[in-house]
Amino acid sequence: MLRLPQFRYIRARSLAEAGAVLTGEGAAEGEIVRLVAGGTDLWPNLKRRNQKAQTVVSVMSIPGLSGIHANGEVRIGATTLLDDVARHPAVRQRFPAFATAVHSISSPPLRNMGTIGGNLCVDTRCTYYNQTEEWRRSIDYCMKEEGTICWVATSSPRCWAHTASDSAPMACALGARARLVSAQGERAIPVENLFRDDGIDYLAKRPDEILTDLLLPVEAASDRCGTAFWKLRRRGSIDFAVLSAAAALWTDPAGAITRARLYLGAVSSAPLAVPEAESLLVGKTPTPDLLAEAAKLARKAATPMDNTDFQTQWRGAMVQRYTEAALREAAGLPVERLAPKHELFGGVTTAAPSPLSG
Repeated sequence: MLRLPQFRYIRARSLAEAGAVLTGEGAAEGEIVRLVAGGTDLWPNLKRRNQKAQTVVSVMSIPGLSGIHANGEVRIGATTLLDDVARHPAVRQRFPAFATAVHSISSPPLRNMGTIGGNLCVDTRCTYYNQTEEWRRSIDYCMKEEGTICWVATSSPRCWAHTASDSAPMACALGARARLVSAQGERAIPVENLFRDDGIDYLAKRPDEILTDLLLPVEAASDRCGTAFWKLRRRGSIDFAVLSAAAALWTDPAGAITRARLYLGAVSSAPLAVPEAESLLVGKTPTPDLLAEAAKLARKAATPMDNTDFQTQWRGAMVQRYTEAALREAAGLPVERLAPKHELFGGVTTAAPSPLSG
């Protein structure tokens, strides 16, 4: 049985207390102080010694950090359980693709433990990193934890662990914002600015800041734009994504695309925007040929590497297939490929997974 290492555990009762602990424990100066909510990622990582902690601060008991409020924009508290997010009527009706993305995370037990803030900030993943300590020691540690080499790209000066959040690409595509609070004050930033393209230092928020809310904008609601989220993984549940595609399309009364946002997950260390594809789409009426061309640009932008399940060449090909399918769904065109299997609300399910070989 893997056991947790020793650390100081503090259950914060308020944001002020949590912020004071982060400041007092030296988070901004590089001391290893970690926040925890549901713990579905942190506790296993600590047990495997992937991560270390001198102090762990729980935010689950802080009043006002959980719950969903729909007044114009939809505000989701950071400690709101994933299952509550996916099932909330306002999220399902106004941001259906975001509900799909959250509902695709892991399995029902973990969605009833994990939180939306935890998923947005979830650690990056890699085949060579997410192993037991004995396994990692046997080949020598990678640079993400104590080593000096990236086993994915041995001549690279950086870590290529990939982003593992399913909610982040869709939140980015919607233009959502994240609210951050610290002892120095608070700020709201676009969700895409929450991340760095760095497998180790992957969060752009300061170590003394606490993610408190996710804000879904009214201009990205389902009556304003079409959205879709497609996720590829080996099994239809539990497994992390090996790629995902999140699309949002706005159109004018004549049907021409006025704005497009496209983000890919699990193919880089941060959610990957595809501005070339977005620029191609704007000003044009969505047609199968146009969306297929945009999907080719997504494939060109993506650089999946040997850091997760499936061969990299096949994952690269699936980037194009899944992006095309997501764009077609967002545009309201017939989706000619079978969708990933997700249980939908009300007992209906989508089609079974397809190899998408065509």
